[in-house]
Formats: sequence, structure tokens, C-alpha cells
Amino acid sequence: MRNIPAQEVYTRVKEMITHVTKVLPGDVLDCLQNSLDNETHPQAREVLGQLLENAQIAATEDLPLCQDTGAAVLFVDMGEDCRVQGESLKSVLNRATVDGYSEGYLRKSICDPFTRKNTGDNTPAFVHTELVPGDGLTIKFMAKGGGSENMSRCTMLTPAAGWQGVKDFVLQRIKEAGPNPCPPTIVGLGIGGTFDMAPILAKKGLFRPLDTPNPDPDLDSREKELLEEINSLGVGPMGLGGRTTSLGVKIQTSPCHIASLPVAVNIQCHSSRYKEVSL
Repeated sequence: MRNIPAQEVYTRVKEMITHVTKVLPGDVLDCLQNSLDNETHPQAREVLGQLLENAQIAATEDLPLCQDTGAAVLFVDMGEDCRVQGESLKSVLNRATVDGYSEGYLRKSICDPFTRKNTGDNTPAFVHTELVPGDGLTIKFMAKGGGSENMSRCTMLTPAAGWQGVKDFVLQRIKEAGPNPCPPTIVGLGIGGTFDMAPILAKKGLFRPLDTPNPDPDLDSREKELLEEINSLGVGPMGLGGRTTSLGVKIQTSPCHIASLPVAVNIQCHSSRYKEVSL
């Protein structure tokens, strides 16, 4: 059994939070630049240029990429032969969230669903933990903004709907979302599992870098097909038109009941702030 000190987890996660909310990942920057290079719509080119300029200023001046510094979403792969020593995993992740958002001067956005009273420290963090073989610990963090999260949806299709039904649902969701999720977006798509599992699959898919193809050739082909159709909708950057509505589609699947076809769309904005650490 491997023991990982709680303080080490705390330090690494806190550093990850303050970094990722201010520095856009390289794969996202490269994709935005490539979109600008290939965009012909004047308003779309202007917006893409502004997004790249914003990212440069944020990194240089150590400022948040967006005023919405998001909910703290963490996916944890915890080895069956390791344990966090000195504090529970949930407690240390929440403590790192509190201090990361406070020391980084990041907006606290979490509130009671009815009174709307702010919790004051951006907790609770939303943690998804999976036990995996070995003694390692991998923690993935995403700052998930409210605008993109609000445009996400889950549905239960009939099995007969098939791939065409999945595509129709996604395309309708992107059209209805319009400028609200601050496009160009990244589309996480969870297919299969159960009603509660499909949205987790969709969100988990958003952690795969834009320059990394789906390891399943069939799913990779479906991602490319769907991305082309999304970008043919003409929504464009910030909804002002153009060929760059989304930067990528990320599909995660799971076997499901013979009578069901769960489908979830989790939309991420252009400011796709994510990172992972392994201990």
C-alpha cells in the first residue's frame, strides 16, 4: 500500500487551479489559431483574434482568462493500492479549491440552489472518483463556466434512433444554444450507460486534448463527421456567423440497456481550462 501525504495532494491541486484558470492549454490555443487562419467571415476573424489576444494578456499579466472562473470539477483516478494519508481525499480537494480560488483572486460562483446565497469559497468541488489498478493517483481539474454548462442536455432516445438520432439531438442542441455558451465550443458527447452515467461520460470526454484523436477509429470518424456538420450550422464565434462554431467533438461511450439509448451533450466554451497532475 502506497501512502500519499494529503499536503502533497493539496499543494499540487491548488497550484493546478490557479494556473489553469489563467493559462489556456496549448492544444486550445493552437486550435484557435488554426481556426483564425482558415476563417473567412470578417466578424468571426475579429472574434477569434480577440480570443487569442485575451489569452496572451491573461498569461502575461497573471489574470483570469474569464470573469467566470467556473465550478471546480475534478475527475480522480485512484489506485486501489494507494491512500491519501492524514486527511480524506474529499476534504483535501475542497481545501485546495478554497485556497486556490482565494489566493488566485478567482470569482466564487457556487451558491445555494434556492436562496442563491453564495457559499463564499467556491465549494463544494464536484468530484468524480474511479478506482483503478495500481498505486497511482491522477487528478484532473476543469474550471466549468455556467454559460456553457447551462446549454448542456441529457436525453433518452429509443434504440431505433441510432446514430442519426444522436446527431440530430446534438445539432439541435447547438442551434438552440446559439451564442450562449460563448462559441467556438468543444462538445463532449456521452452515449450509452445509464441516465446518470451519460453526462459524466460527456464531461469526462472534454479532458481529451483537441490534438489527440479518439483511440477508437469508428468513434474518431464519427467525431469528425459531427464536427463538420456542427460547423456547417453557421453559428460561428460568439454567434456572429462563420465556419468556426466548434473546435472539436469528444465522444465517450458505454454499453447500455437493450431498451435504452442515453445521450448527453456537455458543452465547453472556447476557454477550455483543464489540466491534470499525477502523484
